[in-house]
Amino acid sequence: MVVVTEPDPELPPPPLELIPACVEVVEVGATPTDEQLSGAQVLYIWDHRFAELGAMLRRARTVRWVHAASVGVNRLLCPELAPVTLTNSRGVFDVPIAEWVLGAVLSHVKGLGDSWSLQRERQWQYRTSGRLAGTRAAVVGTGSIGRAIAERLMRLDVNVTLVGRTASADPAFGAVRASTELVSVAGEVDLLVLAAPLTAATTAMVGAAVLDALGPRGFLVNVGRGPTVVESDLVDALRGGVIAGAALDVFEVEPLPAESPLWSMPNVLVSPHISGDYAGFEADMMRVFTDNLARWLRGEPLHNVVDPAVGYVPS
Repeated sequence: MVVVTEPDPELPPPPLELIPACVEVVEVGATPTDEQLSGAQVLYIWDHRFAELGAMLRRARTVRWVHAASVGVNRLLCPELAPVTLTNSRGVFDVPIAEWVLGAVLSHVKGLGDSWSLQRERQWQYRTSGRLAGTRAAVVGTGSIGRAIAERLMRLDVNVTLVGRTASADPAFGAVRASTELVSVAGEVDLLVLAAPLTAATTAMVGAAVLDALGPRGFLVNVGRGPTVVESDLVDALRGGVIAGAALDVFEVEPLPAESPLWSMPNVLVSPHISGDYAGFEADMMRVFTDNLARWLRGEPLHNVVDPAVGYVPS
């Protein structure tokens, strides 16, 4: 039996019709009854904001596999996962998020925000813009999303450095720098793109020191997790011209509070955690699950297995 946690009413519903008819499916809310959980072998967490997995697993002791309809699983990590396999939806959002990053970066380099502002004021004002080709970028995160971003930036003649948990050599990207070197790396690039999962090591990894190193021509993009950035330090850096600007799809607190100064900063793009969402993504996410479900029913190894010790699918 598969138990599917229903999403918040604001989120798209899961396309349960894609699950084979031979599988019993039970839809539950955030607080399911013992009867609903009885006999469950699989939990499908559709709402990426769900954070009560530990309590649910203590009641659903027959569950042996939990699948997350998201890439980030930091909210789900708990001691109760020890006897359970956790998988995620790695791969679904790689290209859409990479496209969002390219759009944000190109908008910054080409000054499209200024163009839109002047257009609204009906002002014809000659000006020049920058070039993306030849710039230097660091992409923090060596998972499939980070690699998709790096690949597309490289196609536009950007010099890209990957930053991972540890230093290594990569056949496609050359030397991967360790995240402990982030201050040094930030001082060498024009664009700093964050696509890292939220772990103990990545929490608050970008603060004043990294932003100071990035410098007044530097542009920050965050499509990973909000708490990887010390938001108060970022606000100070933006106000003081320490960095040129930022494109943010994730924040320390979501939804972003109305009183946040980030909303009104002219050099900031605020996006409501939608960089990976596209028309039809719900079905694509469900297909990741149903492919794994077929493997589960055949007794085969599952794809996208998360290592709870690090909080993501090892590359």
